[in-house]
Amino acid sequence: MKEFELIKHYFSKQSVARKDVVLGIGDDCALIQPAERQHIAITTDTLVAGVHFPLNTSARAIGHKVVAVSLSDLAAMGAEPAWVSLAITLPTIDEAWAADFSAGVFELCEFYNLQLIGGDTTQGPLSITVTAQGYTPTEKYLTRSGAKVGDWLYVTGEIGDAALALKYIQGSVAIDDIHRASIQTKLDFPKPRVLVGQVLRDYATAAIDVSDGLAADLHHICEASNVGVNLVLDNLPLSIALRESIPVMEAYQLALTGGDDYELLFTVSDDNKVAMETALANTGVNITCIGQLNSSNKIKTLLNGESVCLDIQGYEHFSVEA
Repeated sequence: MKEFELIKHYFSKQSVARKDVVLGIGDDCALIQPAERQHIAITTDTLVAGVHFPLNTSARAIGHKVVAVSLSDLAAMGAEPAWVSLAITLPTIDEAWAADFSAGVFELCEFYNLQLIGGDTTQGPLSITVTAQGYTPTEKYLTRSGAKVGDWLYVTGEIGDAALALKYIQGSVAIDDIHRASIQTKLDFPKPRVLVGQVLRDYATAAIDVSDGLAADLHHICEASNVGVNLVLDNLPLSIALRESIPVMEAYQLALTGGDDYELLFTVSDDNKVAMETALANTGVNITCIGQLNSSNKIKTLLNGESVCLDIQGYEHFSVEA
C-alpha cells in the first residue's frame, strides 16, 4: 500500500460531513464556509513518538490523543470544534496500525462533530501534526489575559494521573494492580473539556488547558494577566490512585508539574462564582477551587494555611541543553 491508497482507504471515509465544509479530502486544499458573526479559533500541535507518548502506545490511543490535545486547546478558548487536519510521518505503512489509528481519530471526530478535511503523509520517524479549528462568537471567547486580582482559581477533573502512569511505564514508581488501568486510561485517552469551555464563555475571566503541568500553565495566566495567586495544595483534586501510590508531598509536586492532564484551569470573579458552579453542574464534570488571585505576580503554594516551597517547574521543550 502506498501513500494515496493509505489516505483513501483509512482517512477519506468518515461519518462526519459538516455543512460548512465545501470541499474536503481529495484536492490540494480544503474549502470551508465560515459562519457569520463567529471567530475561527485555530490551534496546531505536534506529537512525537517517545516524547509525547511512549513508543509502545497503541495506535488507537495515539489517534485519540492527537485529536484530544487540540480539542483541549479549543476548549480553553471556549470554541466549538469544527475541522481538523492531520500530517502524519510514518516509518512504514502498517495497515493494522493505520486502521486502529484512524479508528481512534474518528471516534473523537464523530463525538464532537469534527470533520477531517485534509493533511499530509510522509515517511520517517513517527510523528503527527494536528491543526484543529473551531468557532467562537465574536464577542465571547476565553483568553489567558483576563484574570483579575480577587478572582477564584478552578480546575476541572483530577490532575496528576497521566504523569503517574508515565512514571510507572518508566519504572520509577510501583503501582498497585487496582490502579493501573485507570491511570493508563488517563494517559492514553484524555477527555477534552469541550462543553465546559463553551459554558465558561459566560462566566470565566481567563482559561488555559493543563498540558505542560498545572503550575507551568498557571504561570502563563499569571504572566498574561499580571496577577499572582495563593495556590492551596490541600484542595488539589488528586485521585485515590495518586494518593495511594506515592507520598503526599510527591503527589502534590507531580500534580503540579507532570503534565498531560488536558483539564481546564480557569478563573472566575467572586460575582460569577455561584452562577458558574451552577451552570457547570449540568456538564457532569467535577470542578475544584484551588486558590485565589492576588497582586503579587508570584505563585505561592500553601499547605494547611502555611507557605511551603515546592519545585513547580513544568515541562518545556529545549529546557535541557544538549
